Amino acid sequence: MSTVAGTTDALYTVPSSTTTIILGLTLCNVHTAQVLATVEIVDTSAGITSTVIKDAPIPVGGSLEIMSGNKIVVETTDVVKVSSSIADKISATMSIMEIT
Repeated sequence: MSTVAGTTDALYTVPSSTTTIILGLTLCNVHTAQVLATVEIVDTSAGITSTVIKDAPIPVGGSLEIMSGNKIVVETTDVVKVSSSIADKISATMSIMEIT
């Protein structure tokens, strides 16, 4: 996934007729300086955006496990978004289980 500084980009959109369980989300800093990361979930049916983590510092060469053993359930058309303070310097990996 590629991010634009200051812009929130879609990491995953739940397909139609699907419920998804987010099992894990790891963000890695691939830059030569600290990066701040934000993760949001947009509930498109309710028009609500929930912030999972905001401006979390990730040190050079470091990673951040967002879920820490928790799970988040998202529904059809909901969107998981990631943003960073510096463009294209976050690598995101998400583990999911889709239920159709």
